[in-house]
Amino acid sequence: MKEQNQVSTVRVFVALAPPDEAKDELARELRPAYEAYPRMRWNRIEDWHITLAFLGELPVSTVPLLRPPLAALAAARRPLRLAMRGGGHFDERVLWSGIEGDLEGLHGLATEVRALVREYGVDFEERPLRPHLTLARSRRDDPSSVVKVAAELAGFTGRPWQTERLHLVGSNIGRGPGAIHYRDIEAWSFDGH
Repeated sequence: MKEQNQVSTVRVFVALAPPDEAKDELARELRPAYEAYPRMRWNRIEDWHITLAFLGELPVSTVPLLRPPLAALAAARRPLRLAMRGGGHFDERVLWSGIEGDLEGLHGLATEVRALVREYGVDFEERPLRPHLTLARSRRDDPSSVVKVAAELAGFTGRPWQTERLHLVGSNIGRGPGAIHYRDIEAWSFDGH
């Protein structure tokens, strides 16, 4: 019997998540769209996040190496004050809500996270930070729904909130049919003053 030498991997990213109250506020704003556009592939509210660094597929053995430095980074940083605002779309396929507030601090945090991850030997595709929450994706045969919902969200302004934790997240994207689901591998509180 041949021994299989498979390396187990996980798709990973580092992110921030709005608090439940902020997500609930946006979900209430989206309620008419949920009813009007049921065929859109809506992300679960518990999966809404702001990606700081998308690391891609990593060997499972790499993940523990990132925990101590990410914990230290979060412990040294103050929470950021952010809010969700408006809506838009990427390529008429992906619906998002924008982020406003301490964007300078958000970009600074993303830069620190990315540098730290690279320092620990994880190479990943550098993408510009475009702060947003991905809310839904259109189906291939329905390109207009995302554009319509984005226009309906244009006037939305959510209440400001504070970031609570830095999240290291794993996802099952590309792991078969069905919705994308995320799970915290670990999360660390922002404790800096």
